[in-house]
Amino acid sequence: MGAAAAAGTLDRRGVVADLVAGVPDALIVAGLGSPSYDLFAAGDRELNFYLWGAMGAAVPMGLGLALAQPERSVVVLTGDGEQLMGVGSLAAVGARRPANLSIVVLDNGHYGETGMQPSHTSLGTDLIALAAGFGIPHALRVSTRPEVTVLRDHVLARSGPTFAQVLISPDEPPRTLPPRDGVHLKNRFRGALGLPPF
Repeated sequence: MGAAAAAGTLDRRGVVADLVAGVPDALIVAGLGSPSYDLFAAGDRELNFYLWGAMGAAVPMGLGLALAQPERSVVVLTGDGEQLMGVGSLAAVGARRPANLSIVVLDNGHYGETGMQPSHTSLGTDLIALAAGFGIPHALRVSTRPEVTVLRDHVLARSGPTFAQVLISPDEPPRTLPPRDGVHLKNRFRGALGLPPF
C-alpha cells in the first residue's frame, strides 16, 4: 500500500480545532457533512461558512472568496469524497494561484455521508500528485500533529495556494450540526466581511 493509500490515524476533531485556533482571522468554507460538523465543533464563528448540500462546491467557493478578499487567509475544509467529486476545480486553483487560499482535505479514505464505503484515496488515488499536477505549488501530506503546525504556517504565510491532504482516522465522532438556515449563514458571513445582506 503506497503513501496515497495509507490509513490515517489523526483525530479529525483535534486537527480541525488546532488549525482553527491557529488561524483565528481566516475565512473558512466547510464542505458538506463531517467537515462542517468538525468546524462547528471547533467553535462557531461568523467567519465560518458551512455548505450543507453543495457537494463539490467548497473549493470553487473558496477560490472565488480568495480572489475577492486577497488580504484575508481563506481555508477550504473538505473531505476526500467531496474533493474527488470536484477534482476539476483544482485546475482553476492552479491556473489562478491565489496566494491566500489553502485547501485542507480531511481524508479518511471513505465516503462518510453515504455509509463509509471506501473512497478512491483508499484504493490508490494520490491527491498530492493530482494537486501538484494541476499546478498548485504547495502540496503536502499531513499525518502527524506537528505537521498541522506546518499547515497552519502555510495558511498564515499566504504564499500559496496550498493543498493539504490530512490523513485522519475513519472514526466518526458524534455529529454537531451547524445552523441550517442558508440565508442566515450567508448574511452573517457577509456581515463579518463588512458587506450588507442581500
